[in-house]
Amino acid sequence: MKFLRDLLDKQKPLFKKGGKLENFYYAFEAGETFLFTPNHTNAIKGAQVKDAIDLKRMMITVVIAMIPCLLFGIYNTGHQHFLATGQTAGLWEDFGPKLLLGLQLVLPIVIVAYAAGGAVEAAFAVIRKHPINEGFLVTGMLIPLVVPATLPLWQVALATIFAVVIAKEVFGGTGMNILNVAMTARAFLYFAYPAQISGDQVWTYLGDKAPVDGFSGATALAVVYNAGQDGVVATKALAEHNASLQSGLFEFWNLFMGWIPGSIGETSALMALVGAVILIATGVASWKIIVSGFAGAYFMGVIFNLFAGNNEYLAMPAEYHWVIGGLAFGIVFMATDPVSAAQTEVGKWIYGFMIGVLTVIIRVTNPAYPEGIMLAVLFMNVFAPLIDFYVVKANKKRRLQRATV
Repeated sequence: MKFLRDLLDKQKPLFKKGGKLENFYYAFEAGETFLFTPNHTNAIKGAQVKDAIDLKRMMITVVIAMIPCLLFGIYNTGHQHFLATGQTAGLWEDFGPKLLLGLQLVLPIVIVAYAAGGAVEAAFAVIRKHPINEGFLVTGMLIPLVVPATLPLWQVALATIFAVVIAKEVFGGTGMNILNVAMTARAFLYFAYPAQISGDQVWTYLGDKAPVDGFSGATALAVVYNAGQDGVVATKALAEHNASLQSGLFEFWNLFMGWIPGSIGETSALMALVGAVILIATGVASWKIIVSGFAGAYFMGVIFNLFAGNNEYLAMPAEYHWVIGGLAFGIVFMATDPVSAAQTEVGKWIYGFMIGVLTVIIRVTNPAYPEGIMLAVLFMNVFAPLIDFYVVKANKKRRLQRATV
């Protein structure tokens, strides 16, 4: 490490003011602070509020909270391939080959997302002459976790660049965006390349191996929708789907654990909840948004149950909405984005609740968007400032009524 420190110190004058590469100082500074703790301190005089948390620690905490989803997604990617091709029946059979295949498919997506987004961040830092912040540490991990493992790498790069530029940099960079950057990338892919981001065959990597007879890579949401169309009980359709491949593939417990086809990091509600515990315990995410998000989804599911009639999708037990699709992951990691979410305490309850409600409404009433969490989060991102405005206005009105002249 001393050799690396000496090398950086030797090159640093080139990037300082007056040096040949002074325009690239902030790109150099970003690399230096990534490798070593900055050797300068705050020079501001007077009273200051000091805390152990800063942007870098906050972003790293979120990344750590996502690691369970990432590791689970890597192994599940390999497991689903082996299951679809009939090479395995047991969950832990062929552990090594499954893990290796998952790494082979998932790591390039993570690397490409970080490289593409990091390049955009560096370019804007050089143009605007400001330090590169750590905001993309989270976005660079979120984007790979909300896409299927079979997505072409060039689409990963294109979606990442689009999201960072349009949803973040045009608003002023980290802390200024009104839309969740990772969800914007997902929305871009959904509308620009629907064949690669949705459908049956993209969810399970088959490579050069033919799937076993009768295999269908449909997600749980697709199975439930088709059951509603055919008049088949939704829970029965889930329990019987691909029963020849794996008993209880889409039963509630398996859906909760996440051993199902889906996007890399979204399938396991359990891993998302592990991440939620980390975020809440460290004070990084609002527990109000998480709790109200799940409550809103359950509430809307119960309402639909009351008016289901002969529609089996509406009649599906409300708790199933928690474990199918990416609702759990979206609420824990997307809805709680401290920049694009509501800021007032009452507003957080309303914001999270409406995300849960809208997710179920979009899922059930609009088959064109089987995964409602994406549009629900983006829609409520737009309305978050309005929610805060009226919460603050109501607080002012209530306090004025108590005021005495």
